[in-house]
Amino acid sequence: MSEWFTKVESVCQEVAQREGCFLYDADFRGTGGNRTLRVFIDKEGGVGLEDCAQVSHSLNEILDQEDLIPGGPYHLEVSTPGVDRVLRKPWHFEKAVGQKIWVKTGIAFEELGVQEPTLKKAKQMEAVLKEVKDDQVVLENKKGKGPSSDVSLPLNQIEKAHVVFEMPKKLKP
Repeated sequence: MSEWFTKVESVCQEVAQREGCFLYDADFRGTGGNRTLRVFIDKEGGVGLEDCAQVSHSLNEILDQEDLIPGGPYHLEVSTPGVDRVLRKPWHFEKAVGQKIWVKTGIAFEELGVQEPTLKKAKQMEAVLKEVKDDQVVLENKKGKGPSSDVSLPLNQIEKAHVVFEMPKKLKP
């Protein structure tokens, strides 16, 4: 990660905290006139439109004043991480324990030590995240039998992951 982006992330975190939220993630993509800084904020009880607007306004002032983003114009987007939030950092996974997630690795699961015959060649899986320990995510394998059938994948081998939103079976009136 570049030095300037580390500084931008730090500023995003400070602004989010000052506005009663916390920085969930930040991402900078694009080239030329299509560059976008995406800032994802969250807080206990959820983030509203006013939270996003306030963080956006405060952040925009500081980023422009301090000229922290090199290379000319860019777009700023501030939003929630959403119900299908991306999981990148270890603490993202820790907060998702008990939820169904989707994970993708760059290599077959058997190369990562998974012995379950139905999953050896797999590179992706959707399952309930049971725990995060020793830099591993432990996923519940309903096809296997017993606790030893759970699938452990190293965090550093996960290329992409996100929470899988499931509609509640029974909505409260």
